[in-house]
Amino acid sequence: MSQSDKKVARARLVAGAADLLSRKGMNGTSIRELAKHSRAPLGSTYHYFPGGKQQVITEAIQFIGDKVSAGLAHSLKAGPVSGLRGFLAIWREEVVRSEFRAGCPVLSVAVEEPAGEDEMAALLVANAVFNDWMHLMAAALREEGVSKAQAEQIATLVVASVEGTIALCRAQRSVKPLDQVSRQLEMLIKNAIRKD
Repeated sequence: MSQSDKKVARARLVAGAADLLSRKGMNGTSIRELAKHSRAPLGSTYHYFPGGKQQVITEAIQFIGDKVSAGLAHSLKAGPVSGLRGFLAIWREEVVRSEFRAGCPVLSVAVEEPAGEDEMAALLVANAVFNDWMHLMAAALREEGVSKAQAEQIATLVVASVEGTIALCRAQRSVKPLDQVSRQLEMLIKNAIRKD
């Protein structure tokens, strides 16, 4: 297998782990489940991830974090409201594509109690990912003249609201909560920009 093929196979496993986390959470994700889910030989899965489950989970969280950050950063180029819409669109696509069976893999790690140091590392990565999303939103608000304190508060509210709304969408088997939260957050952002 060429180096290029190995990179593709490994990337497929990391993406598969992120998908598993979004559906089954940290406790339901194992190397064995990942191999089965990704249709990969168990031995090659261990080969690519000698650090085991902890390595897989932390890389999967970083992968999805980077992917969402890139999408959010791109949407934010047109302003905070566009950034919010882009952020919501990412998660709308995820819950609809999975028929409401998947949510945010970062949240799945954040809400489970770490069983040990290995899982604590994943929690630290999840925290860094959430912080990155909040930083991107806050920076866009600051560019529109919103004060630093208010920008940080709104950014925290946006990420927390969207993450909670994803859970509501899964429970209700509907995107209606995303639509409702979107309208309220848009008004909040527009008002903050107008005031400052």
